[in-house]
Amino acid sequence: MTAGLRLGPLLRYVDREAGGSATVWIEADRPCTAEVRCADGAGGSARSWQIAGHHYALIPVTGLRPGTETAYRVLLNGEQVWPLAGSPFPESTIRTPEGPEAALRVTFGSCRWAAPPSGSGHDPVGPDALDTLAGELARRPGAERPDVLLLLGDQVYADETSAETRRWLAARRDLAEPPWHQVADYEEYTRLYYESWLDPEVRWLLSTVPSLMIFDDHDIIDDWNTSEAWLEGMRATPWWRERVVSGLMSYWVHQHLGNLSPAELAADKLYGAVCEARDGTELVREFAARADAEPTGVRWSYRRDFGRVRLLMVDTRAARVLEEGRRSMLDPVEADWLRAAALDGGPGAYDHLLIGTSLPWLLPHFVHDVEAWNAAVCRGERGPRWARLGERLRRRADLEHWAAFPASFDALADLIATVGRGPGAPATISVLSGDVHHAYVAEPDFGRFPGGLTSRVSQLTCSPVHNSIPAAMRQGFRFGWSRAGRWLGRGFARHGRVAPPAVEWSRTGGPWFGNQLMTLTLRGRGAWLRLDQAVPGRERDRDGAVGPLSRRSGPFNRQSGPFSRQSGPFNRPGDRGREPRKGRKLRTAMEAELSPPAR
Repeated sequence: MTAGLRLGPLLRYVDREAGGSATVWIEADRPCTAEVRCADGAGGSARSWQIAGHHYALIPVTGLRPGTETAYRVLLNGEQVWPLAGSPFPESTIRTPEGPEAALRVTFGSCRWAAPPSGSGHDPVGPDALDTLAGELARRPGAERPDVLLLLGDQVYADETSAETRRWLAARRDLAEPPWHQVADYEEYTRLYYESWLDPEVRWLLSTVPSLMIFDDHDIIDDWNTSEAWLEGMRATPWWRERVVSGLMSYWVHQHLGNLSPAELAADKLYGAVCEARDGTELVREFAARADAEPTGVRWSYRRDFGRVRLLMVDTRAARVLEEGRRSMLDPVEADWLRAAALDGGPGAYDHLLIGTSLPWLLPHFVHDVEAWNAAVCRGERGPRWARLGERLRRRADLEHWAAFPASFDALADLIATVGRGPGAPATISVLSGDVHHAYVAEPDFGRFPGGLTSRVSQLTCSPVHNSIPAAMRQGFRFGWSRAGRWLGRGFARHGRVAPPAVEWSRTGGPWFGNQLMTLTLRGRGAWLRLDQAVPGRERDRDGAVGPLSRRSGPFNRQSGPFSRQSGPFNRPGDRGREPRKGRKLRTAMEAELSPPAR
């Protein structure tokens, strides 16, 4: 029976060690055998598996050769379904590195609201940076492209749906009933992924550039697991359980499985059981319910080694301890995993450590101090009246980053210091984050730690990919980095009787506002950073879009380097053969070398 391709393909895992294997994720419209055939003879096939009436496959591709690039096709029940007929995009390819020592280009960002522009073509939040990157790579197939995309949270917005999605929801149920215009169940979550990943440019990009992902709050709901009181309130509502279970189910299907290597998939008992079952819905539902009720029993964090580069992607949402007095960003099991993964192999095991965490570790100083103060008053440091006020403020102002978990903030500093000192320490340790709807670079001072550090440590924050930030918040973040903001923040810290953090830090680049992506290039023990912003083709430099760096902001030099870009709306059936719209470009706002400090 003929099967159709409903979503994908997404190129997920590509082996950086031997260069011989990859995985490709798809959704079909019915049960089928899914196959990938590469132009060089490599390939693989897999039977689809079923969740809630949807049919998915994660296809293992073997026989790839190191240092090559090969086009591939996707077939369902023997019939080709990808590339799409009449597609204006280049063929999707799988590119393998020449070996583990090859340079690695990591492009990252977060917060992509995927709603399509209106019929007029006007996009209320500006050009989509992922769309724009895709347009450039499609227009210039030989252009330098990322080796991996790190999507650091808010891949979908379950609580901020588009007008088009709301119309679709209204045809299913009464939006006057909770959860109103937000998504309610698994089927409605699938709509968000269609809206996000059927965008023609993004669909092609994800088919040809490997991707790794982790959730943040909007993948489930704003403020997810902010506090114990917040969670108790949500669990008392009649709709929350279905929402969180459906959110975790859809994350496991659409995002988490693709983060795993073929060996990890083979060892995953749930994945094996789902593949064998006629219908895996209840298996995954039970798993998701257990993950919500007993977070210590499920690990969403993962490790990937890219030759001499180690990535540790850390779950900073589901793995929290929320009990006041014991609050922690990571539960003890998760914290032990992170430490063991960072230290595995001993000194000299890798040249660069990347710690992916959706929430920034180092924030503007004023914001950090307010969050630390809030954590103190919420646990009763200034009495019950202040605790009640602090809880209301915590939820209203989203005060739930690493700074709001002071012991966890210091523990991460201690781990970084342990990894980054002495012979064999990596050249760089980079904390990659998003969430805060602007970009900046900050560097900690480990002068309080005996002997200092050998590694250069940086907080690299990039957000949003496609969203907006009110003007008042822009000014607030600028104030947060200012001398006055630091002085006022210290006043909050004194009021909350907050101990000084384990490290001090300074902003060395930014803040930059706009839809943007950062790219970190790692070669040998060298590291180079670039920030690209998506702008309309006719847009000139202006304050608030790309902020010129002052001499005080560090070693970053502004670069021009504009590229022509293409973009396009949500993929409706009539769009499949449409030529991508022009008029977008990426503008390089910053380039810098991140070299280890001189000894």
